[in-house]
Amino acid sequence: MTYKLFYADGSAAQGVRVIFEELGVPYELIESTIDRSKQRPPEQLKVNPNGWVPVLMYEDTGIYECAAIAIFLCDRHSDANLAPTLHDATRGLYLQTLVYFSNSVQTAFQTNYYPDRFVDLSADEASAKKRGIRRLRETWKIIDDQIGDNDWVLGKDFSAVDIYLFMLTTWLNPTRGHPNIEEFPNVKRIAEATMSRPSIQLVYAEWLSDNNINQKQPPGVNLK
Repeated sequence: MTYKLFYADGSAAQGVRVIFEELGVPYELIESTIDRSKQRPPEQLKVNPNGWVPVLMYEDTGIYECAAIAIFLCDRHSDANLAPTLHDATRGLYLQTLVYFSNSVQTAFQTNYYPDRFVDLSADEASAKKRGIRRLRETWKIIDDQIGDNDWVLGKDFSAVDIYLFMLTTWLNPTRGHPNIEEFPNVKRIAEATMSRPSIQLVYAEWLSDNNINQKQPPGVNLK
């Protein structure tokens, strides 16, 4: 079976694509867009009427929400060891962190990037943007403290959570007033370690190039 992924660069679909590369299963990318003023594929909208990506198609059905897709794929292909098993002691933390990324960190980004979704009046959008920035700092601090001195977010083992973390760090934009990743040394350390994986090098090649990051440089590079 070949999965189909409605996809757009710069979106959470990139994180799902990295998971596919780590799983080593066949998949097909279907080009979409994050520009809501542009037409999106009808099949995508049928599954997710919100119009967002990623949307994953499989066995004549589909699923959306990046965290849900990550959980689904990693459980379905458990031999790749990208997620703790059902009875593993870190299973709860794994689910908690993915949901926190989706519900809290991503919402903070949305509040800053799309303030019109959170206020009734355009005059209030500037305030929403500022609140989004404050919330980004708050949520990333929670994650940084959670990581502590762990090798990876969940402890000693690399997982889909580390992929999700890296994906979210690529959305940080200090020119918009976002906190710099340097404020969160544990997050930065995990992001850099994840960056060295071939899956990241492939999927984020353009982002790495745009940010002047040497793709062959070992962990320890500066995430800009």
